[in-house]
Amino acid sequence: MTETEASPKTIADFDACLPNGERISLADRLGKVLLVVNTASKCGFTPQYEGLEALWRKHRDAGFEVLAFPCNQFGGQEPGTAHEIASFCQVNFGLSFPLMGKVDVNGDSAEPLFDWLKAEAPGVLGTKAIKWNFTKFLIDREGHVVRRYAPTDKPESLEADIVALL
Repeated sequence: MTETEASPKTIADFDACLPNGERISLADRLGKVLLVVNTASKCGFTPQYEGLEALWRKHRDAGFEVLAFPCNQFGGQEPGTAHEIASFCQVNFGLSFPLMGKVDVNGDSAEPLFDWLKAEAPGVLGTKAIKWNFTKFLIDREGHVVRRYAPTDKPESLEADIVALL
C-alpha cells in the first residue's frame, strides 16, 4: 500500500463472496450491528449455530445481522460445497441468517476482511491469527470492530454487548 492509499477503516471498505461466487459490498451493512463468525459444520462448536440463529432472530428487527463465513482451515471441519453447507445448516439448525462463501481466515490466501478484523482486534496476547472455528468479531453500526470473542464464547454470552450497540 502506498502512502497515498488509506488503510481500511471500516467494514464498508470490504466485499465478501456469496456461496454462488458473487462478490457483494459490505458497505450496505453500515447502520447495522454485525457479528462476523468463521464457521464449520463438523466442529465441536458447531452447535453454536443454534445460539447465533437465536440472537439473529431476536435482534434482527433492531438492526443486528450475523455473517457466517464457512472455513475449512481448522482440522478440515468444513469440507463441503456451498450447497452442502447451506443444506446442513438449514436441516440441523434452521439457519436463516446469511451464509457467505467459504474462505480462508489465516495465511497468504486469507480473505482481506479477516486480515483487517484480526489487525483491529488481536487475540490473546496480541496474536492476530485466528486459532479455531467460531471466532467472532462484533462490529458497530459505523463499521468499526468493537470486540473479538473466542470460539469458546457462546453466542448467548455476547447478547449484552450486542444490545448495548443496538
